Formats: sequence, structure tokens, C-alpha cells
Amino acid sequence: MLKSGILNPQIAKVLADTGHKDMLVVSDAGLPMPLEVERIDLAWKPNEPRYLDVLEEVLKYIVVEKAILAEELKTVSPEMHDKILKTLPEGIEIEYVQHVDLKEKTKSARAIIRTGEFTPYPSVILVAGCAY
Repeated sequence: MLKSGILNPQIAKVLADTGHKDMLVVSDAGLPMPLEVERIDLAWKPNEPRYLDVLEEVLKYIVVEKAILAEELKTVSPEMHDKILKTLPEGIEIEYVQHVDLKEKTKSARAIIRTGEFTPYPSVILVAGCAY
């Protein structure tokens, strides 16, 4: 039994299997999840677990070179947008796309980790970097 780190075996495996350029999504409760992508559904009630808590923990274990966010996040949920930018690793590339395009890109993700977050548009696609 693990005594620290990510205890969820599905998340731990996905993070260990993630390689350079793989995409991993941390989503709000409402993001549609393509059937062909591995689903890790953590949501159990509104706003639990919190999106930022999950994002922060995931970022402790993988190298990220780029984050893809919905353009709509900036205007619809500006406070969440600012918090996400502060949580993401410093200096990584940030790409903004229309939400409809973000949903299309999730079809190529290794996995989607769904939180209980009820704030609109915070879902992020993390593009894995290389540790060396």
C-alpha cells in the first residue's frame, strides 16, 4: 500500500505511462468525454473534488511543456483563469482555442481526469514534456 503520492491506482498508472507529447486532460464536471479515451472519474458531488486541487497534484508528477485552455475561460471565468495560470508550471507555452476545438482535441488524449468542478470552462489539456 502506498503511503504518499497519488493513491488512485488509475491516475498513478496513467501518469507513469505518460510520455513526451502525450496529452492528459484535467476537466470540470461538464466536459464531454469521448468514449475512446480512458476516463478517470473522480466527481462525486458538485465541486468535489475541486479542479485546482486535482490539477495541482497531477502537476507534481509529470513534466508539462504546454497547456491548452479554452479561450472562453478568460471572459466567462476570469478568476479561475488567473488561478490556473498561477498553478501551471512557470514558463510553459499556453495555447488558447475555442471550447469546441478543445473538446475535439480531447479525442487524442491519453486520459481525462474528471473533477466535480462546476466553474465553466476550466478544463485543460496538458501536453507532456521531457524530463531531460
